[in-house]
Amino acid sequence: MRFDDAYSGKVFIKSHPNYDESQAVIYGMPMDWTVSYRPGSRFGPQRIREASIGLEEYSPYLDRDLDDVKYFDAGDIPLPFGNPQKSIDEIEAYVTKLLADGKIPVGMGGEHLVSWPVMKAVAEKHPNLAIIHMDAHTDLRESYEGEALSHSTPIRKIAEHIGPKNVYSFGIRSGMKEEFVWAKENGMHLSKFEVLEPLKEILPTLAGRPVYVTIDIDVLDPAHAPGTGTVDCGGITTRELLASIHAIAGSDINVVGFDLVEVAPVYDPSEQTVNTASKLIREMLLGWVK
Repeated sequence: MRFDDAYSGKVFIKSHPNYDESQAVIYGMPMDWTVSYRPGSRFGPQRIREASIGLEEYSPYLDRDLDDVKYFDAGDIPLPFGNPQKSIDEIEAYVTKLLADGKIPVGMGGEHLVSWPVMKAVAEKHPNLAIIHMDAHTDLRESYEGEALSHSTPIRKIAEHIGPKNVYSFGIRSGMKEEFVWAKENGMHLSKFEVLEPLKEILPTLAGRPVYVTIDIDVLDPAHAPGTGTVDCGGITTRELLASIHAIAGSDINVVGFDLVEVAPVYDPSEQTVNTASKLIREMLLGWVK
C-alpha cells in the first residue's frame, strides 16, 4: 500500500501498510445475492472506505486516535456473483486464515448472511464464544421462501451452532411470531426495541468471555440510516448506538471480531448512511481493539 492510499478512499482511513504488524484486519464482503427486498449492499464496503477520508482521526468519546491502533485494510473478498454457497465457503476460509494469523477480523457487508460464515469460523477458534447482535430484525428464520441461505437466517444458524443461550440480540423490532417464540423457548436473550440499557445489564454476565459483535445498520431508525436494504421505522438513534459501542469498550468482555453490514449506499444520495457507518467503525476500532 502506498502512503497516500491512507487518504485516497481506496482503504479505510489510516490503514496500516503492513499486514504482519497489524492487530486487526478490515475486509469487505460485497454480497447481496439473497436479499428479500432491495439489493445494493454489495457496494457498501467501498463507499464506507471512501467516506472514511472525511473522518477526524481522533475520538473525543474514547480519547484515542487512529494512530493508536494498527489495522490493515485488505480490500474486498472477491466473491462469485450470484453464488451464495460458494461465497459463504470463501468467506469462512478467508476469516479462518485471519484467525490463524492472530488477527481480529473486522468485516464490512454486504447482506447479513455474510456474518454467518465469519461467526462460524470465530466459534471454531473460540469455543466459549458469545454473540452480541444489534439489528431491527430477528434473523431467526430457518429459510425464506424455501431458501435456507438467506439474509434472514444468520442468527438462527449461529444460535443452532453454538447454542441459543450464547446469543444476545438487541434492538429487535421486526420478525415473524414464530421467531420470537423460538428465541423465548430456547433461552436466547432477545431485547425488543432498545439496545443500550439491556446491553448494559448483560455485559457484566459476559465478563472475560470471547465475544463477536455483529451490527446491522438497520438497527438505526431510517431517519438516521436510510441507505439500507430493509428499512424499518421505530429504530434507535445514532447517539444510542455510539453509546452502546462505548459501553462494550468499557466492559470486561474480550471482543474477538466484529462486523457492520447491510449498508446500501444507492438509497441514500445524501451519503448520511455511509458517513455514519465509517464513524461507527472508527469507534469500534478504537474501543474494541485494545
